[in-house]
Amino acid sequence: MITEPTAAATSRPTEQTNNSHDEANSSAAVNHSGDESGNENRHKSVRRRKRAHNSSENVKGKIAKASCSSVNRAGGSRSKQKHVEAVTLFEVVTMGRSAMQGVIDDWIEAYLTDRDSSLLDLISFFIQCSGCKGVVTAEMCQSKDDSDVMSKMVEELDEVVGLQYKKFLAFPWILTVTWPMDTDSVEYPLIQSGPYGRWFHSEFCEFVSVLVAQCQHSIIFDSYLMNTLISLLTELSNSYVRAFRHTCTLAAVKLLSSLVSVALSLSVGMENSQKLYEVQKTKTTRQKSTPQLEKIQKKITELQEKRAEIESMMDIIFKGVFLKRYRDVLPEIRSICMEELGLWMKLYSSAFLTDSYLKYMGWMMYDKIPDVRLKCVLSLQGLYGDPLLLPKLDLFTSRFKDRMISMTLDKDNEVAVQTMKLLVLISKISEDVLSPEDYSQLLQFVFSSQRPLAAAAGELLFSRLLNTVAPAADTQDEMNEEEAHKQQTLARLKALLQFYQESELHKHVVYLVDSLWDCGGALLKDWPTLTSILLQDSPGLTQAEEAVLVEILVASVRQASEGPALAGRSGAKKVMSAKEKKIQIDDCTKLTEHLLLVLPKLITKFSGSWDVVASLMKIPQYFLPEVAEAENTQVVSSLLAQMGAVLDLHSGPAVLEAAARTYLSLCGEEMSWFSVTRAARDSLVQRWVDQLTALLEGSLQVDSFSADKETTREILATLMKLRTFYNCHDLAQWNLFKLLSPLLLMEDSQGGAPPEVLLEVLQCLCYCMLWSLNTSSETLSSRDKAVAQRLQLRLFCERSHRFLSHSEHNVQQQAFLGVCDVLTAHSYQLHLWDPTSFGPLLYTPSPKLQRALLTFVCMQVFVGPDCDNQSRASDTSEVERLEDLHRRRNLLAAYCKLIVHGVLEMSMAAEIFMYYMKYYNDFGDIIKETMYRTRQIDKIESARTLVLCLQQLFVRLKKEQESGGKAHPGVQTFTSIKELARRYVLTFGDLVKFRECIVMIHRNGIEFVFQEFSQTPETPTPPYLSYLTILSEFSSKLLKPDKKTVFSYLQKHTAEHIIDLRQECWQPLIYYRASLLAVAEVEDAVSNVSSDKKLYLPNRSPFSKHKPDGSKSPCPFSPADSKVSKVHRAGFSPSHQKTTDTDLFSVPLEPPAKRLSTEECVLSISSEAEDEAVEVEV
Repeated sequence: MITEPTAAATSRPTEQTNNSHDEANSSAAVNHSGDESGNENRHKSVRRRKRAHNSSENVKGKIAKASCSSVNRAGGSRSKQKHVEAVTLFEVVTMGRSAMQGVIDDWIEAYLTDRDSSLLDLISFFIQCSGCKGVVTAEMCQSKDDSDVMSKMVEELDEVVGLQYKKFLAFPWILTVTWPMDTDSVEYPLIQSGPYGRWFHSEFCEFVSVLVAQCQHSIIFDSYLMNTLISLLTELSNSYVRAFRHTCTLAAVKLLSSLVSVALSLSVGMENSQKLYEVQKTKTTRQKSTPQLEKIQKKITELQEKRAEIESMMDIIFKGVFLKRYRDVLPEIRSICMEELGLWMKLYSSAFLTDSYLKYMGWMMYDKIPDVRLKCVLSLQGLYGDPLLLPKLDLFTSRFKDRMISMTLDKDNEVAVQTMKLLVLISKISEDVLSPEDYSQLLQFVFSSQRPLAAAAGELLFSRLLNTVAPAADTQDEMNEEEAHKQQTLARLKALLQFYQESELHKHVVYLVDSLWDCGGALLKDWPTLTSILLQDSPGLTQAEEAVLVEILVASVRQASEGPALAGRSGAKKVMSAKEKKIQIDDCTKLTEHLLLVLPKLITKFSGSWDVVASLMKIPQYFLPEVAEAENTQVVSSLLAQMGAVLDLHSGPAVLEAAARTYLSLCGEEMSWFSVTRAARDSLVQRWVDQLTALLEGSLQVDSFSADKETTREILATLMKLRTFYNCHDLAQWNLFKLLSPLLLMEDSQGGAPPEVLLEVLQCLCYCMLWSLNTSSETLSSRDKAVAQRLQLRLFCERSHRFLSHSEHNVQQQAFLGVCDVLTAHSYQLHLWDPTSFGPLLYTPSPKLQRALLTFVCMQVFVGPDCDNQSRASDTSEVERLEDLHRRRNLLAAYCKLIVHGVLEMSMAAEIFMYYMKYYNDFGDIIKETMYRTRQIDKIESARTLVLCLQQLFVRLKKEQESGGKAHPGVQTFTSIKELARRYVLTFGDLVKFRECIVMIHRNGIEFVFQEFSQTPETPTPPYLSYLTILSEFSSKLLKPDKKTVFSYLQKHTAEHIIDLRQECWQPLIYYRASLLAVAEVEDAVSNVSSDKKLYLPNRSPFSKHKPDGSKSPCPFSPADSKVSKVHRAGFSPSHQKTTDTDLFSVPLEPPAKRLSTEECVLSISSEAEDEAVEVEV
């Protein structure tokens, strides 16, 4: 029934006259079906979704096409305007305010001539705005109190004819609306999505307000129009039909709001008349005019009566509509009621701003819909923002204060933000409302992850603590203006430091500064005062307070330079306006001009404190090079000299990282001080390299590392400096690979380097290889250089391989991560290589290294039986457990990147995929993403890997059951393997897209069970027959034709065996056949299982994939591959065996003589005599 609004006009009998409202039982019909009636019917059209830009006179002159119905208005004067086409009231909504005023004026004229016909037009307007296409029938009623009439007021369904009826009283009319039953299934204008719905809402509200405004001096007080209109809206707002209830509730409350405006204008007229009356009374007897006084008094009385009548109308609407709808089941209706109630309280406080009305606002703050709560809070902001209304809010504030405070924790961010702004408003107007405990709770929101909420709390903090602090008045007279400003800033900073220290969140200074930036930016950007306080010998601050003040200084510099973009905090503006960009540039210029001169002094003063100086050394990263002071090389040299002196004193990670990043920022080619900074950096690095060379010459012997503790400490400190700078800067010119690689040749058992030194060396060499690969396009100018680079890469991987079995876990992990990062970067550079120039040569890690990497990740990541829900050790704290989990996730992600980037074959991921369910909570997202990426690369090969994973798990379980020994941690139960297969099935979404993959999985599984099975009395069933139960999980993803094909393929493999389905040992086969026959054709179901008929699938199947001779097998564990006797052949190493031309996944005409035994595919890394590394059995 309810679609888009359509133009519908009313039709009435032509015999009706101007005084038809006096006739009893006369009737009229408003028909929305589109027929014509009467000679005077005028066609009307819908101008939906567009506005008329013409004036009202032009609008009336437009030709309207008849789209749905026509209207018949009686009256001789109107019949003269035959050539002027009318505009329906519904069409007015599609036009501007000027058109509304003109057409409504015409409607008022028509109402004065024939009010019944005009009222029917208005009734039709509200019916159409509800989206109704039905029929409205009207009949006259003599009395409201007629019991027979009231008994006829019904709203019911007629399911036989598919219509709904609503009959209600809009005195003097009894209206019957008939419409189709599918009312709530289609959108009506108010809820239509997009700009049209919002625009219609605005124009509809505007129409109601214009209607009342145009009628307020005339027909609004005729006791006929408003009575009928209020009755209509009240009845329709009580309908169970959503469209009527929503539209007419909105119209009713907007009507009340318009009446409030009329009442206000009447009150103003009364006040003016009363003043005039008082002026007349004060005149002398000669000047007094008794008739004038009586006239004024009569006007006052008339205005009072009109206002009383208006207030009576408002009361009727409030009780008849608001009280029934403010708790409506539709949240949009509740929001409308709360929004308009706040407007009534603000505009007409004498009548509405009482506790009896405020209670509704307080109750609805507990509504479960955020928009309703938001409308309540916004309305309260308007009330608390008016000082004249505050005395009437005392009881409400005391009653609902706790609720307002709790709403700052609202799950909806906008509600929480607006509630915080409301509380800020309350705290400004009255300091006694909120207690110290309330302030303590609210001020903690400055550390919120939502920036709008944190900024609102920052405003509360600034107004409560910082803006109220001022020096004493007697001391203020004795100091000059500059000193007074400095003292006031110091007092505010002390208050801020006290708050920060009491909050005990000592790592969130940047968040505190960001929260205060909008309201306290002037204080935080007063860098001259901040630095002068820090440079004072005795500023009255403790060392801890000075350290925090330095952090505030650095945070303010960062905020001015980068804006409010903080990790972990959302809600900030992503795009700055032109004005904000100009302010940012001006702030950067100011801080650069000032801090470039002052920063060396600050570094000198705090050089003994590593944490403070580490913060100060971050400031040059935000300098702007386009300033006048930047051309003064002496100033820049002074800063660099102080930074170099700090690096000689401290070798902590924080200081080194800050220095390395600062040098990187200052060494940019766009910087004016580029040459000075680059020379200072090179001088530092050269000095460290010379120092390290001298230390290593005396410490490295033939086969051992011999150095005392002091020398070792100096070597370690120098290595840390070089490693930190190597992370940010390319130090290839110093050839550190040649200098440090000998440290990796020494055996740990024969006097090797300490673990701390090895850790730094491994990181340095990793950075060396990464920089070499990253700059390949620039440095590799000949093949010799490319060969030398590949040799370095091979040496790094081989020497790091030795440390995967080191006694120290940190060294093992660094060696593993280093190899993974370097191999991933090498693969990435190969993809970017330009054939027209030299690039990195192909390097494939050895099979032994590949097995070692897989062994390491399995032993270090998948440890413990139930690590997804519990900590590995009961005495491990939660923080340590999370740190350990983060470490393990990094290791797994590094290995999975090797799979995704093609460094390792996809089959190497089988051992990872088998832990998908067991460790789902900890690593499920990483494993699932790896599946997704591998499937994008090669969906067939990815499916083979899943098959291999399931078969390996099944073989392990079978071996465990046959051996009867103690359960091994790597063995999963049959139920868990079946559940793992079900999870794998869920990853195949599009059946058509993955059709080949699913068929390949079934064919591979059937071969795994039946191929090379020779039936004997001792072995009547295949040993892996129960695998078919696991394979049946994939049957639901087969298409109907594929089920028939797979079933035929199963028949081929079972045709040569004697199968008795009545025996329990064949239950897995029965279960699997049933899963295939679920949608298969009946003729396939009745085929004989033991038939001798040879069935095979043609090799032209789209799932066939031929491989040329000499090609590398993408899956070394394919059950269709040739049998391999050696264990390491079935290990997780790339296959270097040559395959035949036979398609691995097509059905062979003759069973192959040999096939790979999946029993040998179980991960088993054996010790090899030629290998030097220690292998670990899993």
